Amino acid sequence: MEPAPPRSPSLNAARRAADLAALEHGARMDLLVVGGGVTGTGTALDAAARGLSTVLVERDDLAFGTSRWSSKLVHGGLRYLARGRVGIAYESARERDLLMRVTAPHLVRPLPMVVPVHRGTRLADALLVRAGAGAGDLLRVLAGTPRGVLPPPRVLSARQTLRLLPGVTRAGLLGGIATFDGQLVDDARLVVGLARTAAREGARILTRCSARRVRADGVELRDEATGRTLTVRPRVIVNATGVHADQLDPHVRLSPSRGTHLVLDAAALGRPRAALTLPAGRGRFVFALPQEDGRALIGLTDTPVSGPVPRVPEAPEGDVGLLLDRFNRALETRLVRADVLGAFAGLRPLVRGAGDSADLPREHSVTVAPNGTVTVVGGKLTTYRAMAEQAVDTAVRVGRLTAGPCRTRSLPLVGAAPHEELDALAAPRRLVSRYGTEAPDVLAEAAGDPALLTPLVRGVTEAELRFGARHEGAMDTGDLLDRRTRLGLVPAERAAAEAAARRALETTG
Repeated sequence: MEPAPPRSPSLNAARRAADLAALEHGARMDLLVVGGGVTGTGTALDAAARGLSTVLVERDDLAFGTSRWSSKLVHGGLRYLARGRVGIAYESARERDLLMRVTAPHLVRPLPMVVPVHRGTRLADALLVRAGAGAGDLLRVLAGTPRGVLPPPRVLSARQTLRLLPGVTRAGLLGGIATFDGQLVDDARLVVGLARTAAREGARILTRCSARRVRADGVELRDEATGRTLTVRPRVIVNATGVHADQLDPHVRLSPSRGTHLVLDAAALGRPRAALTLPAGRGRFVFALPQEDGRALIGLTDTPVSGPVPRVPEAPEGDVGLLLDRFNRALETRLVRADVLGAFAGLRPLVRGAGDSADLPREHSVTVAPNGTVTVVGGKLTTYRAMAEQAVDTAVRVGRLTAGPCRTRSLPLVGAAPHEELDALAAPRRLVSRYGTEAPDVLAEAAGDPALLTPLVRGVTEAELRFGARHEGAMDTGDLLDRRTRLGLVPAERAAAEAAARRALETTG
């Protein structure tokens, strides 16, 4: 099947209304994807690019759940090698290569990750990290990632280590071991990019729309903005609701795990130029990750969660104290609670198994329920594309659909381009790293009113907020501040931009 002719990638209130009206009038639907995180939007893109008539529904907003609470790392699978999981390690390295060179080179940059080595560090531990770094570099080579995209690992002197990590404890510092991985400028922006690219390929993307009941005669959808309901009849349903997957398919068994991160001013860590990486036992690490906006994220925990799954998890004070304690063992100047500007937690949708959550596999699972619903769950952000491809392959088989081959290995997202083209854009680097080739379009939102380019907080302008409402599907101030720009990570900064977000919505509505 040939893919549909390209459409506009813009998502907004008018397009949402038109897509809902089309469904009410019985528009054909091969695939209904439920869930607007990275897996769901990736699945919608894969399906639409194969020529399948595709609808994605999300009860809240794009990247409302786990997909915006990650470490924003595009991992090459080093930690999985430490556990002998070569398959998922290679898959991670391969998918990282696609993200950095094809899918979203504007959103992903190479990040040095340094493990400091002090006098008293066990030789066996240092050798293990060095050996792991070498094995990880072998995966980079096998995945085809050039050294110019991700440099090979290296051993650092004490002086080189301090240049990259000025805040690390100086006493007894011997040096460090540096590896390189990918870092997303923003995980939520990846999800928005996937959704908009799916829309360009012909998918209907409906936020504030929930799938309430799956019955023999169809699926009942509810427009959460108006309360109206409608019944649609997709040939196949793909359940990509993450930690909520068991609500749509009771046969799914999950063991959610909470990962907590803290938001700090990078100055509290000495303004690092690399990620401070500390072993946390059992093949895990904690990270202090410098961000583009002068902040730093430190994390993360891995804590089993039982009971009802909240829509927005909270970071408990116990996690905050645990993370501060872990990093204070490696820092020259102690972090205190007042250094924490914000905190967030995400829930990993791990497939249920025996033992500690740290021992549960990160491999994804694609299953088919007795009613034919295809559920894709587990995995991690880096491997979303491979998960989506398998989910659509399964849906095509279950529904006996006519579809073209998977195209997402060579399909750039909206805004993506080679670095030479991105570097030549006449736009601020901050905008290019977030919007790629659309950075000039963001600037155009301020045509006739230069005040719209005056930074509000952390470089974010009202022009960006207008672009989010006009082209990125933002429907309220939460969409703009908590997911399109991420100012909501620091409550005080969110409050400072609230009025501008309201104006942007009123102007573009």
